[in-house]
Amino acid sequence: MNALPSHQELAEELRCLRRLGLSRLRHCSRDGLRAAAVAAGFCADSDDELEGIEELLGAAVRRLGGGELRDADDCDPLARAAAHSFGLFAYRRGVPAADRRKAAAGVYGVSTERFRKSQEHEVFDGLASAILALARSRRSRDTGAGRSHAPGDGRPAIPGAPGDSRPGDGRPGVSSAGRPGVLDDGLPRTPGSVRPDPRVPSRTLLAGPAPDGPRPVPGGLHPVPGASRPAPGRVAVRLAPIERIRDVDILVSSENVYLEMSKTFRPTVSGVLRRAAAERSDGEIVDDVLARELAVWLHTHRHSGLAVRPGTVVPTSAGALSRQGVRRVYHAAVATPVDHGSRYHVDPRTVTEAVRQSFDLARTERRTLALPLTSICFPLLGAGRGGLPAADAAPRLLGAVREELRRDPSWSVLLVTRRSEYLELFRDANSAP
Repeated sequence: MNALPSHQELAEELRCLRRLGLSRLRHCSRDGLRAAAVAAGFCADSDDELEGIEELLGAAVRRLGGGELRDADDCDPLARAAAHSFGLFAYRRGVPAADRRKAAAGVYGVSTERFRKSQEHEVFDGLASAILALARSRRSRDTGAGRSHAPGDGRPAIPGAPGDSRPGDGRPGVSSAGRPGVLDDGLPRTPGSVRPDPRVPSRTLLAGPAPDGPRPVPGGLHPVPGASRPAPGRVAVRLAPIERIRDVDILVSSENVYLEMSKTFRPTVSGVLRRAAAERSDGEIVDDVLARELAVWLHTHRHSGLAVRPGTVVPTSAGALSRQGVRRVYHAAVATPVDHGSRYHVDPRTVTEAVRQSFDLARTERRTLALPLTSICFPLLGAGRGGLPAADAAPRLLGAVREELRRDPSWSVLLVTRRSEYLELFRDANSAP
């Protein structure tokens, strides 16, 4: 067996990699990282060394975080800072070095300069130690058992669960962008990652009881009480603020076609979700997660300052909403500014297209990113500042949702509104011939 790299060699290569970024990994000095990735079983030769090194980094960060990592205050700060430093969270891979360092400093609530002089050294040292531990652990298993194992198979996987990577299952999926898939915690998919056991009851679906108890709505729709969840293939209605919804995988937000979110002080769906998802320190927003990730998407797709096609749906992480059990926020571009931006126009057909694209995107992320997505929540798209009459928006939304459930009944769908009169519209729409 080849000798493992030294801790110092790995720390130096990590410093170089942090500066250049994963997108320029091939231009970094990586002899030590390559040797560690081979020893840990993440790659075999030069053909897959870049992907193997990236998977090694994801596994090492998970090791620092105790096996589970989310960008949340209750997760290990060293692991979170490491993930930000190297762009390992979802949609952070191509973020510039200065922005990655700023996000990592925000984990500790310090300036970027103080982080550079202090905590950043701890990140490199800790990550180098975790990499060596992974390599030594793999070697120990191989030499002890006298045979080769799949990377990470020393940790039990749950048979049949999403992300089950038992020996013989092959390598994890790669997203359409060409990078390893990411789990719901936003880190690159690594072999042997353990998903939560689906046999263990989940937390309560929604926050708080339904006002005045559940009131049946004709046609199979029901306001959801606090402790129940729509069955697969069913639609439920809830009178509640969308930002208070818990344990629904996807929340859909209405956006304009420039994908510029509402201000955090505005009571729109876009504004309240932006505010609820933002990461804070002593009340101050230190990471405007949704707006930041949308800006990255626009820059990556060369659409900054340009309108997208109405009905386009763009995914982001859930930011602080992940602490409520939300995995993703989908941004549906349904409102087109008119009269120099003083008001908006929403074509009813755009609502149908946004619903269709939301389900298509969810199925894609469920497959390529190994996300166990099963539930999705829609507001009454286009009926707020979008200017579409609610009486037109409700049947469009419900009709599109029904059509998608006929195509794929594996989904649970929740419709939410803060206005009690909209419940009647959903009832009427569901009763229409």
